[in-house]
Amino acid sequence: MELEDTVRAVLDHKDGHIWHVTPETPVFEALQIMAREDIGALLVMSGPELLGVFSERDYSRKVILKGKASKETLVGEIMGSTPLVEPGRSVEDCMRLMTEFRIRHLPVIADAVVVGVVSIGDLVNWIIHRQEEQIQHLHHYIAGSYPG
Repeated sequence: MELEDTVRAVLDHKDGHIWHVTPETPVFEALQIMAREDIGALLVMSGPELLGVFSERDYSRKVILKGKASKETLVGEIMGSTPLVEPGRSVEDCMRLMTEFRIRHLPVIADAVVVGVVSIGDLVNWIIHRQEEQIQHLHHYIAGSYPG
């Protein structure tokens, strides 16, 4: 059912852009990107290598609450680490990881290359979409107009 779907299926419905910054990026600049793109986290990369994730939570807890300046603090100083998943991982497994690690974003890696990021919102929207499809199929089946 919908929780057994894979992360690959979720990624296939996204635009495919992977937003990222380098560890030398000032926090202020990273926040500007996040606000402009309406996203809650950025991957922190050095070339093709994933180093960590910078999130709104990192900003609030490691910059604001510690009295640091966002224009002088670099993303690499406050980024967090995160578990990685492969495209074949189930939606259910990803939700379990997010709950266990109390995170909202998971980088997706295939053959040591970042191929995407899924957020908790992506996964919830996927489940809702799949449930709506299932309801439509059942409705058609009950009404006798099921095509299959």
